[in-house]
Amino acid sequence: MMKRAAFLFLLVGSSLFAQSNTLFKLWYNKPADKWVEALPIGNGNLGAMIFGNPSFEKIQLNENTIWGGQPHRNDNPNAKKFLTKVRQLIFEGKNKEAQELINQNFISKISHGMPYQTAGYLLLSFPKHENYSNYYRELNLETAIVTTLYEVNGISYKREIFSSHPDNIIVFRTTASKQGSLSFTAALNHPGKVDVFTEGNDKLIMSGITSDCDSIKGAVKFQVHVKILTSGGTITSTDTSLIVKNADTATIFISIASSFKNYKDISANPYEKANSFIENVIKKNYVQILNDHLNDYQNYYNRVSINLGITDAVNLPTNIRLENFAKSDDPQLVSLYFQYGRYLLISSSRPGGQPANLQGIWNDQLYPPWDSKYTVNINTEMNYWLSEPTNLTEMNEPLIQMIRELSQTGIQTAKDMYNAKGWVLHHNTDIWRITGPVDGAFWGMWPLGGAWLCQHLWEKYLFNGDIEYLKSIYPILKSATEFFLDFLVEEPNHKWLVVSPSLSPENAPSIHPDVSITAGTTIDNQILFDLFTKTIRAAQILNIDKNFTKKVDKKLKRLPPMQIGKWEQLQEWLEDRDNPNDKHRHVSHLYGLFPSNQISPYRTPELFSAARTSLIARGDESTGWSMAWKINLWARLLDGNHALKLIKDQLSPAILPDGKHKGGTYPNLFDSHPPFQIDGNFGFTSGIIEMLLQSHDGAIHFLPALPDEWKNGSISGLRTPGGFEVSFNWENGLVQKIIIKSKLGGNCRIRLPNEIILSNGKLKKAKGKNSNPFFETPELKKPIISNPEKLNTINIKKTFLYDFDTEEGKTYILAIKKSE
Repeated sequence: MMKRAAFLFLLVGSSLFAQSNTLFKLWYNKPADKWVEALPIGNGNLGAMIFGNPSFEKIQLNENTIWGGQPHRNDNPNAKKFLTKVRQLIFEGKNKEAQELINQNFISKISHGMPYQTAGYLLLSFPKHENYSNYYRELNLETAIVTTLYEVNGISYKREIFSSHPDNIIVFRTTASKQGSLSFTAALNHPGKVDVFTEGNDKLIMSGITSDCDSIKGAVKFQVHVKILTSGGTITSTDTSLIVKNADTATIFISIASSFKNYKDISANPYEKANSFIENVIKKNYVQILNDHLNDYQNYYNRVSINLGITDAVNLPTNIRLENFAKSDDPQLVSLYFQYGRYLLISSSRPGGQPANLQGIWNDQLYPPWDSKYTVNINTEMNYWLSEPTNLTEMNEPLIQMIRELSQTGIQTAKDMYNAKGWVLHHNTDIWRITGPVDGAFWGMWPLGGAWLCQHLWEKYLFNGDIEYLKSIYPILKSATEFFLDFLVEEPNHKWLVVSPSLSPENAPSIHPDVSITAGTTIDNQILFDLFTKTIRAAQILNIDKNFTKKVDKKLKRLPPMQIGKWEQLQEWLEDRDNPNDKHRHVSHLYGLFPSNQISPYRTPELFSAARTSLIARGDESTGWSMAWKINLWARLLDGNHALKLIKDQLSPAILPDGKHKGGTYPNLFDSHPPFQIDGNFGFTSGIIEMLLQSHDGAIHFLPALPDEWKNGSISGLRTPGGFEVSFNWENGLVQKIIIKSKLGGNCRIRLPNEIILSNGKLKKAKGKNSNPFFETPELKKPIISNPEKLNTINIKKTFLYDFDTEEGKTYILAIKKSE
């Protein structure tokens, strides 16, 4: 039986201020001291971190187009003069010389990407609020509102703050249980050079220009507007601050805008933009503003619910639950973290805005770690693994738009650097859509970033089945393919076609630990297999480009197969150079297991076993995002207990007793790389889905990697390819009831741990390939196996495989087959 949680209430002064009556909240009994203790809000464009200090409230601000620099390119045209020489050196085994030549002639001499920058702070000083009691603060995931409650001298105070997408405004409202009790001063500051001034008695403005970086001058103008409305009391202004005295209530509107129009144009007027948002919102009352925010946000958040069990641990503050998690019984913290990932994506990625970057939209620095850019050798992709399965398809529109833009800027990079057709992107980009290699050859000489991003274009089609959408993305897939048709080169030993020069992201074979540059890495071959096969498939669906797809198919057949090395591992490199003691955070050669679907327990058991051997050798302990990736990988390996072990590793405090940071989770549940990177939050949510529901291997697989500890639970609103929406519950590890809504019709194939019956249709045992085209599985070359007689055998649990026909718009209910 699940224990019922007790809900807590806080008696403050003469009124009862109740804590939110939900389990899906982060809550604390003290203000935030560090930035990673503050609570995030966002509407996709505007972000803020709320510290919740009664006497000195800090609200750290972000707007998603405030980036350093200005429109520019960063290609190095010297590359094409040295491409043949670099390849020759690689094939002669002179990889170090090749790497040096790339550093000199391929890596950008202009820009290594621009930093995403903070918009500064709103500072609210409340005199005589230092001696407070009955303190409480929370982030309610069901409402996207941060609330702070406390008492001073018998008067109760309440603050609510949210970031409204409908009004594109951050709204802060503070109330007190006694009239005339609100007095505070509002000021703005920024770590860079800005001007702060007032406009009238109730408006504060901060104006600035973003910073220079590398050789690129900062040119994005931005403004922060703060407008205060009160009931009762007075508002006055100084040159740089607003002063509220003896108000009953106060509502603060924060508007932020920049001169950014698009990656080529920064001619917008930030004052007009920011001011228009203020002028529009003050025409509405607070209740209207709040309701519009709730209706908008909950339209997305409420689509999915999850219950993995509830214990009394929910009555503890979130930071204490995190500290106790590894040694306590607290499955609801996993559910909370799952929904927190969805909350963060809704809050940091909305149609019309920028994609979630390395920190979503939350950054308090001018030059954050890794510039808080887009690292596309996994991190940006990981940000969006959850979007389609957790019913947030709208949230990946900014990513799709960025790929459309990169497919244009990348054309010149392909031509100028490699004399190739099509488009190319290396391992990093920014708001200006740079596509040249950055950060040095060891990390940056990886031309597969665009090819990996193309998988997200195709994934979206699998989930929506929209032919018009497919027509719009096909030219991008084709262009990415065209680049590699030109760029692939024959390697001398097997006459395979390989990507050269390239690398296995951020790793190097142990024989040359300082040299990453090589040819034909496993991840490259896996990504190109996906790019080529999906481009061919898209052309077939659209009934176009038959001659082109024949050409692609010929090149596809010449790609290297996957290889299983001398210690039964999946090889990371073309040669058998894997070190069983390599603990590197990237496990790039396992791309074929996840996020791709090339490796399967049912179709490719040898590769499945080899991938498992590699993952065991790489180890569990790592940075936060890497542990999140491994949750997904162990789920694909059908090992829920090991996946749960990684969950416990990730849900451990990132700040150690000595003050140092490690991979894990910060007090506000931000993922720690360290420092903070948001990809681990998003990857964690994806991993939970993979443990409970997979749909990549020709069927919808229920409970593929359920840990022993999660015997009972439920989840609703998940989506799969083919337009199916799935809800189900389980008891004692067996599926009890399934509800499937079919939006596109077609065959529905399900795989379960137990027998089941269909209440409104005919259920039959499945045989052969799934006739539903959205569930096609890849056909691979046979792997090359070093020691076939020594391969490990993995026992796969028995499952039941069923088919049933569905019609568009109908709902189907299945239930456990009761024993007679």
